[in-house]
Amino acid sequence: MTDILMPALSPTMEEGVLAKWHIKVGDTVSAGDVIAEIETDKATMEVEAVDEGEVLEILVAEGTEGVKVNTLIARLAGDDAAPAPKKAEAAPAAAAAPAKEAPKTEAPKAAPAPVAASGERIFASPLARRLAAMAGLDLKAIKGTGPHGRIVKRDVEAAQASGGASASAPAAAAAAPAAAKATPSLAQLGIPDGTYDLVPLDGMRKAIARRLVDSVNNVPHFPLFIDVELDALMAARAQINKMLEPRGIKVSVNDFVIKAAAMALKAVPEANASYTPEGIAMHHHADVSMAVAIDGGLITPIIRKAETKGLAQIATESKDLAKRARDRKLKPEEFQGGTFSVSNLGMFGIKQFTSIINEPQGCIMSVGAGEKRPVVKNGELAVATVMTVTLTCDHRVVDGAVGARFLQAFKPLLEEPLSMLA
Repeated sequence: MTDILMPALSPTMEEGVLAKWHIKVGDTVSAGDVIAEIETDKATMEVEAVDEGEVLEILVAEGTEGVKVNTLIARLAGDDAAPAPKKAEAAPAAAAAPAKEAPKTEAPKAAPAPVAASGERIFASPLARRLAAMAGLDLKAIKGTGPHGRIVKRDVEAAQASGGASASAPAAAAAAPAAAKATPSLAQLGIPDGTYDLVPLDGMRKAIARRLVDSVNNVPHFPLFIDVELDALMAARAQINKMLEPRGIKVSVNDFVIKAAAMALKAVPEANASYTPEGIAMHHHADVSMAVAIDGGLITPIIRKAETKGLAQIATESKDLAKRARDRKLKPEEFQGGTFSVSNLGMFGIKQFTSIINEPQGCIMSVGAGEKRPVVKNGELAVATVMTVTLTCDHRVVDGAVGARFLQAFKPLLEEPLSMLA
């Protein structure tokens, strides 16, 4: 018998949504067959079978949220195992005594399944067991609607909503502190039902909320502001795009920003760093993450070794990454592991803003809109196209002087763009 566990599709993945099964009990699968689709906080990915065999059990229903990595989600019957039960026999098989079942491999880190007073095993997903414990609910009083009568998340939520049977007083008391720390509901804040539409939180929005709260609370940060004149850049961009037009490439202002940021990071390597408990990591290359807005959230695909690439290559890569980001087709390695971030809201007319640091990176750059502003040149008033840039720094890694030196290296690269082509 082969256990199928919830896979870790990225180094930071802790849980995901089992969005869809491509198999059912009784099917025969081979290594390499697509068996399921998993939604992470950033993308939807297909999961392939690594062994062959007949599908004996599906233990987590499709659509289940919050499935922890390494949770047992299905089983394949090997050559020496009994065939999968027919659909009509599924319920009795689930209720059969453990002694008559084939030996089962315990899922890594899975909590032991609860047992009723009669000695009968209670089938429940790890997430359902955890939610029931937090809510002080007795699993024995909850009817399961998952495969083979297994108790899943929706069953616990339904029991909680209907005032299901409570567990022992100590369990209920243990759940109380967690409830006390929860964000108050709109009803508790005096906003009546029916005056708003509630959009459920998906995995991406939950991950964004968690990471940003952690970053704000854990990272001592400060902003630095600088104005950059863009008239020379706009003229150079027009000439470059005219030359690249036959190749179908169009360089954006953001591509210039990414290239200039990468070159400035190489000139001031102390800014291309990350804080770790073991020490400060000084990165060898400028892997620049660019913020891309997608439906329901934000993702930061990476231009790797941006300091080694020309504007045409950066423009081509950024366009491709942005498109696949919006289609949720990025691979984990394409949006994880950057060393520095750029967030540009200039296209929305935003003049100036400050971004939250994308841990564990040491800095993030916020780029505003280029606009005509009065400036003083040679003691006389003039008009120039000016863009405000904000650099948010992790003070554990980048001191004020280091951040200032980075911006001093960055600004002339944009104001004299031909220096980036040398």
